[in-house]
Amino acid sequence: MKNLTEMTDEELALSYMDGNNRAFDLLLSRHQDRLFSYILFVVHDEDKANDLFQDAFIKIIVKLQSGKYAPTGKFAAWCMRITHNVIMDWYREQRARHIVEAGEDNDLSNLSHDTLLDGNIEGHYVNEQVLCDVKKMMNHLPASQREVVFMRFYQQMSFKEIALTTNVSINTALGRMRYAILNMRRMARDNDVQLEVG
Repeated sequence: MKNLTEMTDEELALSYMDGNNRAFDLLLSRHQDRLFSYILFVVHDEDKANDLFQDAFIKIIVKLQSGKYAPTGKFAAWCMRITHNVIMDWYREQRARHIVEAGEDNDLSNLSHDTLLDGNIEGHYVNEQVLCDVKKMMNHLPASQREVVFMRFYQQMSFKEIALTTNVSINTALGRMRYAILNMRRMARDNDVQLEVG
């Protein structure tokens, strides 16, 4: 039999479903940082993120114990989908505030990490400030828009993966990204923030 540390996530999940609790401990250690950082990014509250993280892993445990996981080679995506659903359930309960959608069509997707790192030291500091301003604006987006931006730019997920994880159509995922960009552009304009890189 394989050593637990050599097993894939899917093999560990099956081993846990067969009663091996150490297999779940290893799954938890492999995925807890990614899932917690995702939750914290969306909810902006460490205590609430800890609660939601616990809720998500309880749901993962229950689903595994009841045999509702089929090994498809996408255990991490399966966990992200459950975590997303836990966050959205919490937001539905909280009735999160909404930002009015802007009416102009702008795009921040041309800001690539490599482009931002090029240039002289002054440009470097300007770029750092732009990234800081963008992150602050992201914190004011509605949860569904902030989530898509996080998955796209921080986890490098495709829109197809985002759609599967959040259980929406690709067009809805794209629409959320579009409105996130419009909202961020509006916030930049309203607060006289320059989003030009050096």
